[in-house]
Amino acid sequence: MTAAPRHFHYVKNDLCAEDVTLQAVAEKYGTPLYVYSAAQIRDNYRAYDVALSRTLGRGAYTICYACKANSNQAVLELLRKEGAGADIVSAGEMQRALAAGIAPDKIIFSGVGKTAEDIDAALTAGVVHINIEAEAELDLIAAIAKKRRVTAQVAVRVNPNVDAGTHAKITTGKKENKFGIDIEAVPALFKRGRKLAYVEMNGVAVHIGSQLTSLTPFKRAYQRLAKLVVTLRQQGATLTRVDLGGGIGIAYRGDETPPDLHLYALMVRDVFAGLGVHLCLEPGRSIVGNAGVLLSRVVQIKKGTAKSFAIIDAGMNDLLRPALYDAYHGLSPVRKSSGRRLTYDVVGPVCESSDIFLSAEKLSPLSVGDLVVLRDAGAYGAVMSSAYNARPPAGEVLVAGKKHARIRHPQTVQDLIDQDIVPAWI
Repeated sequence: MTAAPRHFHYVKNDLCAEDVTLQAVAEKYGTPLYVYSAAQIRDNYRAYDVALSRTLGRGAYTICYACKANSNQAVLELLRKEGAGADIVSAGEMQRALAAGIAPDKIIFSGVGKTAEDIDAALTAGVVHINIEAEAELDLIAAIAKKRRVTAQVAVRVNPNVDAGTHAKITTGKKENKFGIDIEAVPALFKRGRKLAYVEMNGVAVHIGSQLTSLTPFKRAYQRLAKLVVTLRQQGATLTRVDLGGGIGIAYRGDETPPDLHLYALMVRDVFAGLGVHLCLEPGRSIVGNAGVLLSRVVQIKKGTAKSFAIIDAGMNDLLRPALYDAYHGLSPVRKSSGRRLTYDVVGPVCESSDIFLSAEKLSPLSVGDLVVLRDAGAYGAVMSSAYNARPPAGEVLVAGKKHARIRHPQTVQDLIDQDIVPAWI
């Protein structure tokens, strides 16, 4: 199981991030604010590393952190120092990974819709391999590699038609999804690819979805991938790498049980035993998800005829997941209080009915000015934020023991205005 978020804990009645009270953090940096625990990020990464090293052995795998989950430079630097590579889905994420010092030979370029500029940048940087997601992408890579006189390392992202059993908007391995190439079409694509100059097709990849809490879909997809490796080798392909993707979930709710990482590693070993391939993994959420909270302040308690609303200063522009996926993020008070629990809808100030974090949630009594946190917000939080309603997105702070520092300044409204250009002819 991924590590519980033990680095967010109460000392007496005060919620702390490691050795710092969130009350003190709010007083110094304001709200809304993302707060991350460096120790929790390290613990989560090391849980993968320990499970894989004990089961597969050192050198048999590379953990390529999925930058899309949280691409703050401080987070990337921290993980690079732990030994992580990077899974990227844009040239922008590649620049971020390189700027954090992550070696190109530990960077995987995934994602649909790569442009010629994206591919050229990846070949210039020398990323370990590009995961192609369409047949036309192979031709584009071959043309650019030929022009640059470099050999492109290519893996084919396979769509295995496996239902991940997760939310429809974060499943990626079914035939109707836009991701990957149908598994039946891959052998013919490899035959054609082996005839192309400046292209070395040496891997296959799979990613079936996000927030999976069962090993069963993984095993089904991996078994199909292992069988494909055998088939491709029989037709003459040289396969040295298998990219297993990411997708291991975390416990947003008390009734969710993430897969045990040691059992996951054993399953991987059993499926790919004897194939002699280097394995890559792309965890994201399970490394940073429970390592972050969104710190916010109650600005109003509104008692309607049907419901009571706790309106906080964080909005859907800061944390989009509840509005986009109906995702659950539990709420904890920064200072514990006593009293009979009351039922609230916890909402933000954005002018949308979907700006709601929790519905009919039983919580300790809340008052104007109270500090609260939305838990497990370290993944797909700040990276998906916007300035909707001219609300500058929340800043970010990293805590390590008793130390804390701002790692992203919040924009101001003037910053937003300054980005706009008014033509002289208006």
